[in-house]
Amino acid sequence: MIRTHLKNRRGFTLVELMIVVAIVGVLAVLAIYGVRKYIANAKTAEAKNSIGQIGKDAATALEREIMDPTVLAVGGTAALNRRLCLSASQPVPNGIANVSGRKYQSNPAANTDWNRDQATPGAGFYCLKFEMTTPQYYMYNYTSDATNATIGTVMTATAMGDLDGDNVPSTFSMLGAVTDGQLRLAPTIGEVDPEE
Repeated sequence: MIRTHLKNRRGFTLVELMIVVAIVGVLAVLAIYGVRKYIANAKTAEAKNSIGQIGKDAATALEREIMDPTVLAVGGTAALNRRLCLSASQPVPNGIANVSGRKYQSNPAANTDWNRDQATPGAGFYCLKFEMTTPQYYMYNYTSDATNATIGTVMTATAMGDLDGDNVPSTFSMLGAVTDGQLRLAPTIGEVDPEE
Protein backbone atom coordinates (compact mmCIF):
# COMPACT_ATOMS: atom_id res chain seq x y z
CA MET A 1 0.00 0.00 0.00
CA ILE A 2 2.86 2.44 0.73
CA ARG A 3 4.47 1.72 -2.66
CA THR A 4 1.23 2.43 -4.51
CA HIS A 5 0.83 5.70 -2.65
CA LEU A 6 4.43 6.82 -3.52
CA LYS A 7 3.98 6.05 -7.22
CA ASN A 8 0.93 8.33 -7.35
CA ARG A 9 2.95 11.26 -5.87
CA ARG A 10 5.65 11.36 -8.58
CA GLY A 11 6.61 14.77 -10.03
CA PHE A 12 7.36 15.85 -13.59
CA THR A 13 10.25 14.27 -15.45
CA LEU A 14 13.14 16.34 -16.77
CA VAL A 15 11.98 15.79 -20.35
CA GLU A 16 8.51 17.14 -19.57
CA LEU A 17 9.99 20.23 -17.91
CA MET A 18 12.31 20.86 -20.88
CA ILE A 19 9.36 20.66 -23.30
CA VAL A 20 7.41 23.21 -21.24
CA VAL A 21 10.43 25.56 -21.13
CA ALA A 22 10.89 25.23 -24.91
CA ILE A 23 7.21 26.03 -25.56
CA VAL A 24 7.34 29.08 -23.25
CA GLY A 25 10.51 30.25 -25.02
CA VAL A 26 8.91 29.98 -28.48
CA LEU A 27 5.81 31.85 -27.28
CA ALA A 28 8.00 34.60 -25.77
CA VAL A 29 9.91 35.06 -29.04
CA LEU A 30 6.65 35.27 -31.00
CA ALA A 31 5.24 37.78 -28.52
CA ILE A 32 8.34 40.00 -28.71
CA TYR A 33 8.22 39.94 -32.52
CA GLY A 34 4.51 40.81 -32.47
CA VAL A 35 5.01 43.70 -30.05
CA ARG A 36 7.90 45.11 -32.12
CA LYS A 37 5.80 44.85 -35.28
CA TYR A 38 2.88 46.57 -33.54
CA ILE A 39 5.09 49.42 -32.29
CA ALA A 40 6.65 49.90 -35.76
CA ASN A 41 3.18 50.00 -37.35
CA ALA A 42 2.04 52.57 -34.79
CA LYS A 43 5.03 54.77 -35.63
CA THR A 44 4.55 54.47 -39.40
CA ALA A 45 0.90 55.45 -38.94
CA GLU A 46 2.15 58.93 -38.07
CA ALA A 47 3.80 59.27 -41.48
CA LYS A 48 0.85 57.86 -43.41
CA ASN A 49 -1.70 60.03 -41.65
CA SER A 50 0.41 63.18 -41.94
CA ILE A 51 1.19 62.94 -45.64
CA GLY A 52 -2.44 62.04 -46.29
CA GLN A 53 -3.39 65.25 -44.49
CA ILE A 54 -0.80 67.23 -46.48
CA GLY A 55 -2.40 65.90 -49.68
CA LYS A 56 -5.85 66.99 -48.50
CA ASP A 57 -4.49 70.38 -47.47
CA ALA A 58 -2.92 70.80 -50.93
CA ALA A 59 -6.30 70.09 -52.55
CA THR A 60 -7.96 72.64 -50.27
CA ALA A 61 -5.24 75.22 -50.96
CA LEU A 62 -5.76 74.80 -54.71
CA GLU A 63 -9.40 75.84 -54.27
CA ARG A 64 -8.57 78.99 -52.25
CA GLU A 65 -8.31 82.33 -54.00
CA ILE A 66 -4.82 83.75 -53.70
CA MET A 67 -5.26 87.13 -55.34
CA ASP A 68 -3.74 90.18 -53.71
CA PRO A 69 -6.33 92.18 -51.76
CA THR A 70 -5.90 95.30 -53.85
CA VAL A 71 -8.28 97.34 -55.98
CA LEU A 72 -7.87 96.67 -59.68
CA ALA A 73 -7.30 99.60 -61.99
CA VAL A 74 -9.88 100.24 -64.67
CA GLY A 75 -9.19 97.79 -67.50
CA GLY A 76 -6.63 95.94 -65.34
CA THR A 77 -6.50 92.23 -64.66
CA ALA A 78 -5.80 90.30 -61.50
CA ALA A 79 -2.96 87.89 -61.14
CA LEU A 80 -3.49 84.13 -61.15
CA ASN A 81 -6.26 83.48 -58.65
CA ARG A 82 -5.58 79.83 -57.73
CA ARG A 83 -2.66 77.44 -57.83
CA LEU A 84 -0.93 74.69 -55.90
CA CYS A 85 1.13 75.91 -52.99
CA LEU A 86 4.73 76.54 -53.98
CA SER A 87 7.32 74.03 -52.73
CA ALA A 88 8.48 74.25 -49.13
CA SER A 89 11.87 75.92 -48.85
CA GLN A 90 13.09 73.13 -46.55
CA PRO A 91 11.75 69.98 -44.88
CA VAL A 92 10.72 69.82 -41.23
CA PRO A 93 13.02 69.11 -39.49
CA ASN A 94 15.77 70.34 -41.79
CA GLY A 95 17.73 67.06 -41.75
CA ILE A 96 17.04 63.37 -41.27
CA ALA A 97 19.65 63.23 -38.49
CA ASN A 98 17.09 65.01 -36.29
CA VAL A 99 14.73 62.02 -36.50
CA SER A 100 17.29 59.21 -36.71
CA GLY A 101 16.31 56.92 -33.83
CA ARG A 102 14.64 59.81 -32.00
CA LYS A 103 11.74 62.23 -32.07
CA TYR A 104 11.79 65.89 -33.08
CA GLN A 105 9.71 68.68 -31.54
CA SER A 106 9.06 71.40 -34.09
CA ASN A 107 9.41 75.08 -33.25
CA PRO A 108 6.13 77.02 -33.55
CA ALA A 109 7.84 80.43 -33.80
CA ALA A 110 7.42 82.60 -36.88
CA ASN A 111 9.72 81.84 -39.82
CA THR A 112 10.79 78.46 -38.39
CA ASP A 113 9.83 74.86 -39.17
CA TRP A 114 6.16 74.77 -40.32
CA ASN A 115 6.10 78.58 -40.57
CA ARG A 116 9.40 78.80 -42.48
CA ASP A 117 7.76 80.13 -45.65
CA GLN A 118 5.54 82.64 -43.88
CA ALA A 119 7.27 85.54 -45.65
CA THR A 120 6.78 83.95 -49.10
CA PRO A 121 3.11 84.22 -50.08
CA GLY A 122 1.60 80.91 -51.18
CA ALA A 123 4.58 78.73 -50.30
CA GLY A 124 5.29 75.63 -48.27
CA PHE A 125 3.58 74.29 -45.19
CA TYR A 126 2.43 77.79 -44.23
CA CYS A 127 0.36 77.94 -47.43
CA LEU A 128 -0.96 74.43 -46.78
CA LYS A 129 -1.87 75.42 -43.20
CA PHE A 130 -0.26 72.17 -42.06
CA GLU A 131 1.69 71.77 -38.84
CA MET A 132 2.39 69.18 -36.18
CA THR A 133 2.41 70.25 -32.56
CA THR A 134 3.41 66.88 -31.09
CA PRO A 135 6.89 65.33 -31.36
CA GLN A 136 7.41 63.54 -34.67
CA TYR A 137 9.33 60.47 -35.87
CA TYR A 138 9.63 61.64 -39.49
CA MET A 139 11.01 64.48 -41.61
CA TYR A 140 8.30 65.95 -43.86
CA ASN A 141 8.61 67.74 -47.19
CA TYR A 142 6.23 69.19 -49.76
CA THR A 143 7.11 69.96 -53.38
CA SER A 144 5.14 71.13 -56.39
CA ASP A 145 5.89 72.46 -59.85
CA ALA A 146 3.69 75.54 -59.35
CA THR A 147 5.16 78.99 -59.87
CA ASN A 148 3.82 82.48 -59.23
CA ALA A 149 2.57 82.48 -62.84
CA THR A 150 1.37 78.87 -63.26
CA ILE A 151 -1.20 76.76 -61.45
CA GLY A 152 1.11 73.73 -61.32
CA THR A 153 0.46 70.17 -62.43
CA VAL A 154 1.99 67.87 -59.78
CA MET A 155 2.72 67.80 -56.06
CA THR A 156 4.51 65.36 -53.79
CA ALA A 157 4.30 64.98 -50.02
CA THR A 158 7.05 62.86 -48.42
CA ALA A 159 7.94 61.57 -44.98
CA MET A 160 11.39 60.15 -44.27
CA GLY A 161 12.46 58.56 -41.02
CA ASP A 162 14.96 56.23 -39.45
CA LEU A 163 13.07 54.61 -36.59
CA ASP A 164 15.86 52.25 -35.52
CA GLY A 165 18.74 54.71 -36.06
CA ASP A 166 20.68 52.43 -38.44
CA ASN A 167 21.10 55.11 -41.17
CA VAL A 168 18.72 53.24 -43.51
CA PRO A 169 15.72 55.56 -43.97
CA SER A 170 12.14 54.62 -44.60
CA THR A 171 10.24 56.78 -47.07
CA PHE A 172 6.54 57.36 -47.54
CA SER A 173 5.22 59.49 -50.40
CA MET A 174 1.91 60.69 -51.78
CA LEU A 175 1.61 62.01 -55.30
CA GLY A 176 -1.01 64.34 -56.69
CA ALA A 177 -1.77 65.66 -60.17
CA VAL A 178 -3.95 68.56 -61.28
CA THR A 179 -6.47 67.48 -63.89
CA ASP A 180 -9.56 69.40 -64.95
CA GLY A 181 -8.70 72.07 -62.37
CA GLN A 182 -8.79 69.66 -59.42
CA LEU A 183 -6.01 67.99 -57.48
CA ARG A 184 -6.32 64.22 -57.78
CA LEU A 185 -4.39 62.30 -55.13
CA ALA A 186 -2.92 58.84 -55.63
CA PRO A 187 -5.11 56.14 -54.08
CA THR A 188 -2.18 54.62 -52.18
CA ILE A 189 0.88 55.84 -50.34
CA GLY A 190 4.23 54.77 -51.76
CA GLU A 191 6.45 53.00 -49.22
CA VAL A 192 10.17 52.21 -49.33
CA ASP A 193 11.56 50.20 -46.37
CA PRO A 194 8.58 51.13 -44.15
CA GLU A 195 9.93 49.42 -41.02
CA GLU A 196 13.41 50.91 -41.08
